[in-house]
Amino acid sequence: MTDSIRKVGLGIVALMMLLCAQLTYVQLGRAEELNADPANIRLVLRDFTRGRGPIVTADGVVIADTVVVDDEIGFQRRYPFGPLYAHITGYQSLRYGLSGLERSYDAALLGREFQLQFGDLGTILTAEDPEGTLVTTIDSIGQTAARDALGDRTGSVVVIDVKTGGLVAMYSNPTYDPTYLALHDANATEVAFDAFNADPTNPMRSRAYRERYAPGSTFKVVTTGIALDTGVATPDRVFPRLKELELPLTDRTLSNFGDQTCGGTLAQSFRDSCNTTFGQLGLDLAEQFASEVEQYGINTAPPPLDLDPPSVRSEGPIRGTFEREAPLFAQAGIGQGPVAVTPLAMALVAQGVANGGQILVPHLMGEIQDRDGQVVERWAPRRWKTAMSPSAAADVTAMMIDVVANGTGTRAQIPGVQVAGKTGTAQQPGGAPHAWFIGFAPAASPQYAIAVIVERGGELGDDATGGRVAAPVAQQVLSTLLSHRTP
Repeated sequence: MTDSIRKVGLGIVALMMLLCAQLTYVQLGRAEELNADPANIRLVLRDFTRGRGPIVTADGVVIADTVVVDDEIGFQRRYPFGPLYAHITGYQSLRYGLSGLERSYDAALLGREFQLQFGDLGTILTAEDPEGTLVTTIDSIGQTAARDALGDRTGSVVVIDVKTGGLVAMYSNPTYDPTYLALHDANATEVAFDAFNADPTNPMRSRAYRERYAPGSTFKVVTTGIALDTGVATPDRVFPRLKELELPLTDRTLSNFGDQTCGGTLAQSFRDSCNTTFGQLGLDLAEQFASEVEQYGINTAPPPLDLDPPSVRSEGPIRGTFEREAPLFAQAGIGQGPVAVTPLAMALVAQGVANGGQILVPHLMGEIQDRDGQVVERWAPRRWKTAMSPSAAADVTAMMIDVVANGTGTRAQIPGVQVAGKTGTAQQPGGAPHAWFIGFAPAASPQYAIAVIVERGGELGDDATGGRVAAPVAQQVLSTLLSHRTP
């Protein structure tokens, strides 16, 4: 009898030990996994039934905040400007979770970061929620100017602070209103979400950093920088005047825009956007082209932008393929063929030229403040890529100034301000070309770098060029920013 009792007791002890081990494993070993599980409704409700800090622009405009509502949740996220900042703020939704800055800085907005939880003794003693304020690098006037300049055309405008890497404006059209996703009415939220996703224009996908395009002649900035740094060309190298360039391994040719005949020095060819010159450079660079584009963020990990979902990767000519794919390298030289980039990537190219060859990490967070407005974290600018040497950057800058002063980019001119830029008209199968412009201003002491794309040429369609369509958009945005903000 005693032996039987002993066995039962040992069995109970063993079961209790197993239970304790399981509880320890769940509470400690799987804590992070369970906290991240979207099906964990307890954690979801915990985050929605408490205060959440605002998201504001660099000039103090509130673009996301929390309001008290009369339901079982008690709090609801609000987006005062609706579509204008949707691709930046993202949304907080009971039904669909978090996206954009709402997701990237969720811990700060909820006050879960160490500096917010334990940096303010008053908050600890009063048991107040220590939510943080996210101050972005976005300028409200710049963002509004981007929207107004783009109008109802499909495309995107990206503006970067040259010296910090902070995004000053990032607007895409079409866009959507995240307000409908923040509603506590599950049926209304689902209807809105389904409608956004059923829309063939895909308004929830930011064209600025989530969509890839052929950059056309704006990519000649990259081709030129690589040619200068590798010694394949100098600004004075003379190229033959041609109407078309014969492509190796094929009976096809590469033609100039409008079937014009052009050539001359590299600087002249850059100003005139001469395809035959840059197709030849693509061939001359050969395998160096494929390796050096990586310094511009092409064929590498995408820019580490602090948004969720992240930026997509930009693509270009592939290492080890020149011998069998030489014609594609000629196409890449003019920003066609294997080249596909985001507007953000091209804005970073412009920023790199303006910054003496250094491309900085792009970001939207400027600083995080506590409830009393004290800064607990501030973004520190840092290098992402070294695209080109300072001497190459100086030469490319001179060529870009010439493009706006005397070439295809004259519609980007700003009275009293020297602008550096490059236009692009990217041919597309089955329709009108995309119109591009990249650049920076003021050219001598750059503040802002910009990239503009208008898909399918906007209202001009087949007659569109980067100079006619995208350059005026850049001019309007840069002019507004330069008249509004001081260095």
